[in-house]
Amino acid sequence: MTELLNTLYIQTPGTSLRLDGDTVRIYHPDQPGRHLLPLVRLDHLVLFSGVTPTDDLLLRCADDGRSVSWLTGSGRFRAGLVGPTHGNPLLRQAQHRAADSPERQLPIAIAIVAGKIHNARQVLLRTARDTSGHRQTALRATAELLARRLELLTTATSTNEILGVEGIAARDYFAAMPYLLGDNTDWKASGRNKRPPTDPLNCLLSFLYGMLRVAVQGALEQVGLDPYIGFLHAVRPGKPALALDLMEEFRPLLADRLALTMLNRRELTPTDFEELPNKAYRLTDNGRKTVLAAWQQSRQRDWPHAQLSRQVPAALLPLVQARLLARHLRGDTVAYQPWTVN
Repeated sequence: MTELLNTLYIQTPGTSLRLDGDTVRIYHPDQPGRHLLPLVRLDHLVLFSGVTPTDDLLLRCADDGRSVSWLTGSGRFRAGLVGPTHGNPLLRQAQHRAADSPERQLPIAIAIVAGKIHNARQVLLRTARDTSGHRQTALRATAELLARRLELLTTATSTNEILGVEGIAARDYFAAMPYLLGDNTDWKASGRNKRPPTDPLNCLLSFLYGMLRVAVQGALEQVGLDPYIGFLHAVRPGKPALALDLMEEFRPLLADRLALTMLNRRELTPTDFEELPNKAYRLTDNGRKTVLAAWQQSRQRDWPHAQLSRQVPAALLPLVQARLLARHLRGDTVAYQPWTVN
């Protein structure tokens, strides 16, 4: 059990959650005693595999507008609960119209990918500043390569072209992972793989992306946008396309950078991961606990926001960008500007 920043994380299989007046009672047969938390302290419950909430607790969370998310042990989103939708139907109408209009959809898709590539360059350049020799040269060369990928977006005329540029840039970026990891011989980087992740780095990235998705989807729902109607990712049943869209600009600095920091500082060791019979990797219970604590601590960090001309905590960045996207869809701004850092 971990309570951080009004979010309760329950990861131990066999744990049950029950409503007890205005509190949530947490019970596990191997952890006797009374574990009670006032509901008023909680905005979000994140439940990993094997955790069972009672129906009355779920109904109370829905009535209060308190979200509940179910994740696998690897951090993959499985399901979510939200209360009645109170969003502005006019905003959703504007969103749907923009998604169906190439003139509106393509510029948003380009902005999303441009933000991701820009911030990926910053991860490379920031690491290059703190190193030297061949490693520094390789990181700067990849950053220059990503700059050229950014230029390709200026002539893109279809979603397929945009996705093509994004795919090439991602390949270039992940090819530089050995240089981002540095001299730490505990870890190996072999490109991005995710279904399933076949090394600890990809296991950690997948877990953090799961945390990021939960945060972004919650922000979209809070603003009143439809998380399932996107501008870059294809619209499919059960796929939160807009949440996946808005995640892109945050991945490099909020997830990738945290993963690399934890591995390079040896905040995680190989014993925090376990290899499964199918050669996939997953975090151990202790590993997940360590990552969750680091994730929540990182959400307290302030980041510069150029449009707002102020510092914004990482935890609020998805909400800020969701609101800026909503303003653009309503016609209040000419273009959607992704969050980027120089």
